[in-house]
Amino acid sequence: MKVTSTPSTSTTVAHNAVPPPSASSTARSSRIAPHSHIKGLGLTAEGLAASDGAGFVGQANAREACGVVVELVKTRKFSGRALLLVGAPGTGKTALALAISHELGAKVPFCPMVGSEVYSTEVKKTEVLAEAFRRAIGLRIKETKEVYEGEVTELTPTEAENPLSGYGKTVSHVIVGLKTVRGTKQLRLDPTIYEAILKEKIVVGDVIYIEQNTGAVKRVGRSDAYASSYDLESETYVPLPKGDVHKRKELVQDVTLGDLDAANARPQGGQDIMSVMGSLVKSGRTEVTDKLRREVNKVVKGYVDQGVAEVVPGVVFIDEVHMLDIECYTYLNSLLESPMAPTVVLATNRGHATVRGTTDIIAPHGIPVDLLDRCVIVKTDGYSRDQIGKVVQLRANTEGLKFGPGVVERFAEEGEKSSMRYALQLLTPAAILADIAGRSQIEAEDINEMGELFIDAKTSAAMIGPDGGFIGGNSF
Repeated sequence: MKVTSTPSTSTTVAHNAVPPPSASSTARSSRIAPHSHIKGLGLTAEGLAASDGAGFVGQANAREACGVVVELVKTRKFSGRALLLVGAPGTGKTALALAISHELGAKVPFCPMVGSEVYSTEVKKTEVLAEAFRRAIGLRIKETKEVYEGEVTELTPTEAENPLSGYGKTVSHVIVGLKTVRGTKQLRLDPTIYEAILKEKIVVGDVIYIEQNTGAVKRVGRSDAYASSYDLESETYVPLPKGDVHKRKELVQDVTLGDLDAANARPQGGQDIMSVMGSLVKSGRTEVTDKLRREVNKVVKGYVDQGVAEVVPGVVFIDEVHMLDIECYTYLNSLLESPMAPTVVLATNRGHATVRGTTDIIAPHGIPVDLLDRCVIVKTDGYSRDQIGKVVQLRANTEGLKFGPGVVERFAEEGEKSSMRYALQLLTPAAILADIAGRSQIEAEDINEMGELFIDAKTSAAMIGPDGGFIGGNSF
């Protein structure tokens, strides 16, 4: 490849030049993650894997097996076991774990972590694992409260002379009119509730509800009677509430056991400046004791027995699980046997390996056999050339890239020769080269130029000589 220098007055730009910023470069764009295209497992009603469904291509056996695990989790029959995803790098293990979380629902807690995260200088390894498990167990609290709900038709504060001084006036009470489909009601409320109304920025025409016992005020949205014909609205419009103004309303709140542990482990100080500064100076992480967790479990069990709350087991995903050591594995055994255990999904790309923390124990996937016995193991397969092409096209659609004739086949060829990850990594650089050349779509010549600029892992490994250095000295 030859790079020719041109005069500054020419419009030709070399491939390694930085293009000038466009006028729309200041516009905010959403970040596209490596698995943004995964929306679920893509299974039919019979539990069979569709050829291309929910962003997934291939891995039919693994997807169907994960579908069975999802059904076991939904019926609460997967406790005490773990799902282990094994396969070569780049075969979709993390994508399968994300798809399982999508299938379980948006309200189900999903707590991903990497095996190396347990090694911290602030807290113990077992504490990091326990915290991840607690954050993956949700608690859905249902409360029935008496509330006043409706559209605000009147908001009139009544002022009176300030009894503490002869100057100025103070709000003695506030008159709030609420309207529903069934009728209207006028309320005479305390001045502290008026402060909450001002804090929520409530005006006439908003739909609100006021809790009778606590006086808490919540703005639901703007009444749809005030909706305009604009295509883009900054407001959320809600319909006029049904029933009477005064009613019993069931409120649902979702928290995790990790939230409850953290709230009880960090006692709040005073509101003075010294207490605030003291809380800032303290160390970032607080270790939660087992005694505190047992107390939280007792309270949660009481709520569940009363029918006030419902436990929602989530998913803990530990990627690169072979990075854990023998102490973490034994602690995982005890966590899996606990009455409150989430669904555990593990992933590894190791074969026979030494268990970390030991010198003589060699186990499959680097995991002790006693933990492997508790796992349901699912194997992921490599991708064929056609499947790599479909994944490349799917990612191009997600990233908004256009291809010329024969480009998908060239990407599939690169992916089959090296790896699918390498083919996907070439997408954006090739799009940059096409943009510099003034084209709106990627052509085959851009991929050829990528081969001159970059090398894949297999090619780089082949260039390493017997002495450990690169063949040919410093050059390739």
